[in-house]
Amino acid sequence: MPRYALKVEYHGAPFAGWQRQKDHPSVQGAIESALAKLEPRAHTIAAAGRTDAGVHGLGQVAHCDMDKDWDPDRLAGALNFHLKPAPVSIVACAQVAEDWHARFSALERQYFFRILCRRAPSTHQAGLVWQIGHQLDAAMMQDGANHLIGNHDFTTFRSSICQAESPVKTLDALRIETVDTRWGPEVHFHVRARSFLHNQVRSFVGTLERVGAGAWAPARVGEALSACDRAACGPVCPPQGLYLAAVRYPQDPFAGA
Repeated sequence: MPRYALKVEYHGAPFAGWQRQKDHPSVQGAIESALAKLEPRAHTIAAAGRTDAGVHGLGQVAHCDMDKDWDPDRLAGALNFHLKPAPVSIVACAQVAEDWHARFSALERQYFFRILCRRAPSTHQAGLVWQIGHQLDAAMMQDGANHLIGNHDFTTFRSSICQAESPVKTLDALRIETVDTRWGPEVHFHVRARSFLHNQVRSFVGTLERVGAGAWAPARVGEALSACDRAACGPVCPPQGLYLAAVRYPQDPFAGA
């Protein structure tokens, strides 16, 4: 069966997350339903990561197996037609080897988080950012974030329902910057690792927001990490500012697509 890699963009607000669920809409379910319109049968796709309810995708990657050989551009176009009106788009499609796997072949996941700092309610960015009514000190937040980079036991920043076998992960990068936009100042978080624990990025951002607001000293982030205790974590931020931005592979399956 020919295998195809799909680069997927989606707005997470209408969905209960990526993973297929029996009684709730999901991104996986929407794509599998579209596939069934093209080849009528049950379809199961695999993704590089499972995003939670309300989390968005800019560069999620999944793969599907088809019965017949499809031109990748034609497959992407047909899927996008059947995905309407769901806010899901196949932005690239490429045929890959039969043993290529969207999850297990991945070397790194990259997440992106947006905080909008303004008091007036946002209209155009509503549901796409975490909006707060105060300014943040990005330099202080970066000082706190530096405690998290490297190989650590991230129990403090792990959801109690996380199913990962180990809390030990290597965080490759956590870079914070302030960006002036048309709708107000934003703080952006760029986070990279081979894999993440459940709610890890949102736990990072919620904790570091406390540092930027002056409620925590940067050193307290390191103390929280060393505690290996979920109770030491700061607040977990809401999902709407979080994006699965990109997935890196030994060879980019979409190069030239």
